[in-house]
Amino acid sequence: MKAAYYSGNQQFEVKPMRPEPIPAGMVRLKVAYCGVCGTDVHIYHGKMDQRVQMPQVIGHEVSAEIAELGEGVSGWQVGDRVAVRPLQPGANDPSDNGQQHIGKNLKFIGIDTPGGMQTYWNVPAYTLHRLPATMPLQLGALTEPLAVACHDVRLSRLQPGEHVVIIGGGPIGVLIALVARHKGAHVLISEPNATRLALCRQLDLPAVNPVTTDLVNAVETFTNGAMADVVFEVSGVAAGVAVMTQLARARGRIVMVAIHSEPKPVDLFRFFWRELQLIGTRVYEPEDFDEAIRLAASGELPLGQLITQISPLEDIQAVFETIDNNPAGMKYLLQCTT
Repeated sequence: MKAAYYSGNQQFEVKPMRPEPIPAGMVRLKVAYCGVCGTDVHIYHGKMDQRVQMPQVIGHEVSAEIAELGEGVSGWQVGDRVAVRPLQPGANDPSDNGQQHIGKNLKFIGIDTPGGMQTYWNVPAYTLHRLPATMPLQLGALTEPLAVACHDVRLSRLQPGEHVVIIGGGPIGVLIALVARHKGAHVLISEPNATRLALCRQLDLPAVNPVTTDLVNAVETFTNGAMADVVFEVSGVAAGVAVMTQLARARGRIVMVAIHSEPKPVDLFRFFWRELQLIGTRVYEPEDFDEAIRLAASGELPLGQLITQISPLEDIQAVFETIDNNPAGMKYLLQCTT
């Protein structure tokens, strides 16, 4: 039994652990795989040191089996395969408008509280979603990022036959593209990295490099001059924000997926002139997890091709260093038990 602790200064330490007692209403999971999220990389870079209580076990993209049930937990059995929806709602605030998944007092499990990069992990039973017994647990670890994509597409109000442009071909951008295509949309990805462009094309996802290709012209060609019904900004860079309003048709929807921690200039005149809509999206709701599991279990999405590398938990330091040196990678999984 072991756990990987983030201790600051881009350092992880893997140490033996002793499982803590299970409080009522919680379960003990035997973690199979934990994916590395972009948020985990931000933590590694020290950008969230004011929020993470070090030394801290991080990680939230988890597939696991139930090892033990706490008092009062029903509907689950030891051995059940699960994914974890890592949100811990706090007290309701009037400003929440009933949206607990983005509530003012929300805690994110794996950031604000200990996460899944450990052999055994205690989580509230209400966070669990059942995985089919036939689903490989490697794919189960993709449930959380796939749920993000399902949430983003759902809030976009996407309709079959619409044209979609995704700015940013990283893991979430590609997952959005796969979900949107599955729902009948025509999809184009904008991504400057050659390796990621090649992967998009392997997945039969049309993609262009905005550095070498005029993106506005490419979207005009892609849509026969109509421009995009929906634009997803997933890049998180100023260039993506600058171009997004030029890609949408009249009354088009722009969905803000990326986290822009600093204000960036936005062409508000285009919002007025073309009656555009800007939609913010963050995390997910239970129905998004349910859809993600259904899609993953169906085999209709080529999710396995998004897994770049699987490594033992003991290699966590090397994995994060690899991610820094290989920004073209997609999903890195840590195997927490053998």
